[in-house]
Amino acid sequence: MIKKINLLLCCIVGMMIFSCDEVKNQSSTLKISLTDTPGVYDHVFVDITGVEVHTDGGGWQVLPTTTAIYDLNVLRNGVDTTIVNPQLLPAGKITQVRLILGDSNTVVVDSVTYPLSLSSQDETGLKCVLNNVLQPNVSYQLMLDFDAGNSVIETGNGNYKLKPVVKAFFQ
Repeated sequence: MIKKINLLLCCIVGMMIFSCDEVKNQSSTLKISLTDTPGVYDHVFVDITGVEVHTDGGGWQVLPTTTAIYDLNVLRNGVDTTIVNPQLLPAGKITQVRLILGDSNTVVVDSVTYPLSLSSQDETGLKCVLNNVLQPNVSYQLMLDFDAGNSVIETGNGNYKLKPVVKAFFQ
C-alpha cells in the first residue's frame, strides 16, 4: 500500500513539474501604443528611440520600436499610434516598461519652437511600473498615456524642460 502511495505521489509531482515547464515555455503577444492627455501647447514633439520591457521570465528585452518624433497633440481624444507592433513575450509577470527618449524633443508655444531638455535620469529611459501577469496565448495592448500638459515645464527664463509624466495601462 505504501509503495502505491509513493508511486502516486511521484506521478503527481512529475505532472506538476511538467505542467510548470509547459507554462514556462508558453508566450503572450504584446502591442504597445502611445496616446496623450492634452496640454495647452501648440505642439509637443517627443523623440522616441526605443522601448524595453522587463519580465520575470526574460529580464530586460529591447523591443523593435517604430522610432520617430511624435506630435503628442495629435494623439488625443481617443487617438493613438502603435510604437511597438505585436511581439511574442514569455507568459508570466511583466514588471516594467521603459520608454527611451532621444534628444530631439521640442515644444511649440505661440508658433515659436523651443527645445525640451531632459534630466539625466530621463535620458536612461522613463520607467513605468506594471506588475501584471501576461497569460499564455493571450494578446495584450499596453497604452502609454504621455501627459503633455504635466510633462512640459517652463523654467522661468524662457526655456522649457521635459519631465515626462506617463501612465501605462492595459486595454
